[in-house]
Amino acid sequence: MAIDIGISEEDRKSIVDGLSRLLSDTYVLYLKTHNFHWNVTGPQFRTLHLMFEEQYNELALAVDSIAERIRALGFPAPGAYSIYARLSSIKEEEGVPSAENMIKQLVDGQEAVTRTARGIFPLLDKVSDEPTADLLTQRMQIHEKTAWMLRSLLEGK
Repeated sequence: MAIDIGISEEDRKSIVDGLSRLLSDTYVLYLKTHNFHWNVTGPQFRTLHLMFEEQYNELALAVDSIAERIRALGFPAPGAYSIYARLSSIKEEEGVPSAENMIKQLVDGQEAVTRTARGIFPLLDKVSDEPTADLLTQRMQIHEKTAWMLRSLLEGK
């Protein structure tokens, strides 16, 4: 059945392309955060272990929301690591960096997701896609706050 929500198929496809990049960034950040949760060491172990767990759990819920929005717009959501690696602006971490470097990488990742989300807004404004704009506004708010909290751990270093 055809989708008739007041946004053309071409514009929906363009939105989905942006959301697919956002989903990819979010999933790669989820994986990186989960990796760091498992592998963090040092004097801040407990604090970081628990903080990273909160963050990867939040990211796991986020990927579902983003993928469901893609589906609501009438397109399949990407679901393969190879696609995420190609579309993401965030690079995976294969090693085990220091706790401080983990924090720095996660700040960079949170900010990257924010930039990806922000880049979709011009099209959303043009086609009046308020539901996607609302989703992105919520995501940006969470990522900006998380980046601030992570940056705070680096104060004085």
